[in-house]
Amino acid sequence: MRNSSLKIDRLGSAAIGDRLPTLTMPPLSRATLALYAGASGDHNPNHIDLDAARAAGQDDVFAHGMLVTAWLGRLLTGWAPPESIRSFDTRFTSMTRVGERITCSGEVVDRQDGKIVVQVQACNEDGEVKVAGRAVIAG
Repeated sequence: MRNSSLKIDRLGSAAIGDRLPTLTMPPLSRATLALYAGASGDHNPNHIDLDAARAAGQDDVFAHGMLVTAWLGRLLTGWAPPESIRSFDTRFTSMTRVGERITCSGEVVDRQDGKIVVQVQACNEDGEVKVAGRAVIAG
């Protein structure tokens, strides 16, 4: 598998096994959670209120799944323009905790009918997958 820094004007040469340039985020902070809650309108207290998270059986607040998904979207749009993305599906696999540093990565896994299929994932430093998914991009 080779690393790829291809941009959309050269995606025609993207090959199965090409990897997208990774995107590593700073450690997740409470400030990031509060800012995301305000921007998204998702004020679920489990993401921003320590007492509420503890009452729900958690040790601490944790990231919105859609925040981590947005980072995967940022990975994709750093590689291809948004208008070329035909579909983007994800699934949440594990909670993202305060202090974790998330790295987003992707790999070309198929080409079909002029489109490129990319598997993406967001993992912490230990390799634990937090969000995984797939995107189809017009090439």
